[in-house]
Amino acid sequence: MENLIKLTRSSEKKFKLGNFKGAIDDKMKANAILKSKSCDEKIIEKYREELSRLYSSKFDLIFDHKLKIDEIKRNEIVKMLEQKSKEKLKSLDYKGAIKAFRRAEKYFSN
Repeated sequence: MENLIKLTRSSEKKFKLGNFKGAIDDKMKANAILKSKSCDEKIIEKYREELSRLYSSKFDLIFDHKLKIDEIKRNEIVKMLEQKSKEKLKSLDYKGAIKAFRRAEKYFSN
């Protein structure tokens, strides 16, 4: 769990400094941990809370949109954004990849 939060914070710091490749690399490592079998519901919930702290904003359109859609639609959006991130990564567009991935995480957070 600690490693997951460290990677997430590290990625956020790298993103703000303009190191988009480093940011997406850390996000991908964190995502791999998140999708591993060792990750249970309790860890996922703590991860969501950390994302909520990182991405909290007074004017958050994604948060408003999440209130109006159901869980199935939210999961579809997350998968679409993760796919978009992978496509951007294949074309070496690190900035686009990390932006799509961060947007997916906002839908995933609490």
